[in-house]
Amino acid sequence: MAIKVNVPSPGESITEVQLASWLVQDGDFVEKDQDIAEIDSDKATLTISAGESGKIAIRVEEGATVQVDDVIAEIDTHAKGAPKKAKKEDAGKETPEKGNAPAGQDKTAPPPQPAAKQKEGADAGKAAPPDMNISPLARRLMKEKDVTDQDLAGFFRNYRLGKEDVEFYLKHKDNRQPGPPAGTPPEHREGSRETERKKMSTLRMKVAGRLVAVRNETAMLTTFNEVNMTPVVDIRKKYKEAFREKYGVNLGFMSFFTRAITEALQHFPEVNASIDGNEIIYHKYADIGIAVSSPKGLMVPVLRNAEKLSLAEIESGIKELATRARENKITLDEMKGGTFTITNGGVFGSMLSTPIINPPQSAILGMHNIVERPIAIGGKVEIHPLMYVALSYDHRIIDGKESVSFLVRVKEMLENPTRMLFQGRDPVLDLLGL
Repeated sequence: MAIKVNVPSPGESITEVQLASWLVQDGDFVEKDQDIAEIDSDKATLTISAGESGKIAIRVEEGATVQVDDVIAEIDTHAKGAPKKAKKEDAGKETPEKGNAPAGQDKTAPPPQPAAKQKEGADAGKAAPPDMNISPLARRLMKEKDVTDQDLAGFFRNYRLGKEDVEFYLKHKDNRQPGPPAGTPPEHREGSRETERKKMSTLRMKVAGRLVAVRNETAMLTTFNEVNMTPVVDIRKKYKEAFREKYGVNLGFMSFFTRAITEALQHFPEVNASIDGNEIIYHKYADIGIAVSSPKGLMVPVLRNAEKLSLAEIESGIKELATRARENKITLDEMKGGTFTITNGGVFGSMLSTPIINPPQSAILGMHNIVERPIAIGGKVEIHPLMYVALSYDHRIIDGKESVSFLVRVKEMLENPTRMLFQGRDPVLDLLGL
């Protein structure tokens, strides 16, 4: 009996997807619930699993655009066999059978190898680091190109690695070769005229279309400010170990920014609103989108009701969403419905930028790198860690006064974190009732 493998619906309003990659080959024996293919929608990357065990017959080529419910393969459930071990994600992690190790030797350790093969065995036998999850299709390409797990470990961290990641490594691995010895006369080299053409993924095309639409359909402006990060840096240095020991997560800058933003949004509801036709929707809650760079592109998972969360809950939520996004396990529901977005270009070394609004939201805050700079404090020049921040906003709904005042309120809370306990107000003024 042959069963059909249909393209599942990635979400409401999505009618077509791109078949990103096959994780098995035509004619392979697959097991029930085994991942057999990856599809790219305009929202996220999803996997398709086998409905039954059997021999698979592939009907659609990699890279093709298919409609939801199209048949892309068939599985012959009467066929017998076993999945090929070479395609499993744990390929290269084989250990000798118990009982074969010499007395006194760890039975889980690999057997001794001839001297000529020691280096090759040392590289090939090393398993991927714990934070790397390599897909079967990537494993196949690694085997063809003689690439080891440790080679990729120098390029990637905390990612689920796919075929495109291995191709990126093969293309750029030689870019860091040492130059000629000092005193060597320069040699004439012909410049390369090669080009490469690659089809855009569905996700990338959708992102490109949305970015252009934002520039054309909104009156986007950006206001800037600088934040003295000394108080937050001091808090992290003093309490980060106790915080990690109690909550199991690191105390990062993002939680302070998220908390400051949720407090400031209560004073400036326009920044947390959106336009729907001729109406303005004011959100009484703060669903904060956190921009995350993933192997498939930029994703913005949403932290729900962030205004009710403690710093520890914010850090835990961000860590979980970021990990799921980088492992391509994020769902569409986890990326829907944000009211405000934070993007952190500082992790890549950005000094300043103008982030683009994530529609239908009306504002986005950009964080940047922290650099020690001289500033005047009390008539004296001092060196402090400063961060430039940027707020891009839709001028159709947010006036300049509200945008600047909102960013100043965020700045004040970061420079005096106790304000976060008083809804952004000065504690002394609150005490005096002024």
